Amino acid sequence: MKPGHRKAGWTNAVPCLLTAGAMWLAGNTWAAVDDSAGLALLAQHTQLAGQLQHNPFGRPLVLFSSEGASGLTGDIYAVMAYPLSTVSSSLKSADKWCEVMILHINTKYCHATDGPQGNTLRVHIGKKTPQNLAAATRMDFQYSEVAASANYFAVALSAEDGPLGTSDYRIGLQAVALPGNKTFLHLGYSYGMGFAGRMAMQTYLATIGADKVGFTQIRKRRDGQFQWVDGVLGVVERNAMRYFLAIDSVLAAQSLPPAQQFEARLQGWFTAVERYPRQLHEMDRPAYLEMKRAEHTRQQTLL
Repeated sequence: MKPGHRKAGWTNAVPCLLTAGAMWLAGNTWAAVDDSAGLALLAQHTQLAGQLQHNPFGRPLVLFSSEGASGLTGDIYAVMAYPLSTVSSSLKSADKWCEVMILHINTKYCHATDGPQGNTLRVHIGKKTPQNLAAATRMDFQYSEVAASANYFAVALSAEDGPLGTSDYRIGLQAVALPGNKTFLHLGYSYGMGFAGRMAMQTYLATIGADKVGFTQIRKRRDGQFQWVDGVLGVVERNAMRYFLAIDSVLAAQSLPPAQQFEARLQGWFTAVERYPRQLHEMDRPAYLEMKRAEHTRQQTLL
């Protein structure tokens, strides 16, 4: 590990991928995934099998985070109870990703456009309370579909600049089909921090973020209890989880009539984050619903 680089996870290390040629070995008939990225993700599923089965999340999910000289990264791996076709159809356009983005408590606006530079998500990030767009930070995410086949799907979003001196935002999603109409999903979330960003983060962590923690258990206290990771790793873990739960809420609502999906996504996201109150509780349900309904109405128009 390089100096100045920290990692956190339920095993305190991000696992290495197995060989790309690893195949599904679970006694099931398996159609071969025909690209190396899909095979590598299947190998990751095999390597993480024990942690997916035994973890504190109450579902097959593993989270890792790391801090390096250039910024922060959060990675979530999870088995989803949906076929790959549902995952890909729910997440394969910029419009669909706005449905994901707007659920996050800090997202004030998201509108997708198709222009000379491709598909772009205009996103405004701000406070965890109602806010005028003029006071929120605008981010322009470039959306691209990396791969789409019967067995593997991947998309990527990137933005050069973010709030509070952060930059180089990357959100990547990979998904590979599993037997039993399930999908193994990898969500990667990262961003860079320059000097201004680190100063702003230190101020946040010394004030309103002082008691915030992430999901990783890093050490035992004197009383024998584990301690949650805090600081910048806690920040990236909380946001990675918020985005993951937004994706899960979009997938869960996909089978409903279109007119019912938005409300189902809102209710589903809030219920999901409240399962982890120590890390993710910010406001009560009525306040969240009122805020998000207003923001959803606002984002129907390109401002």
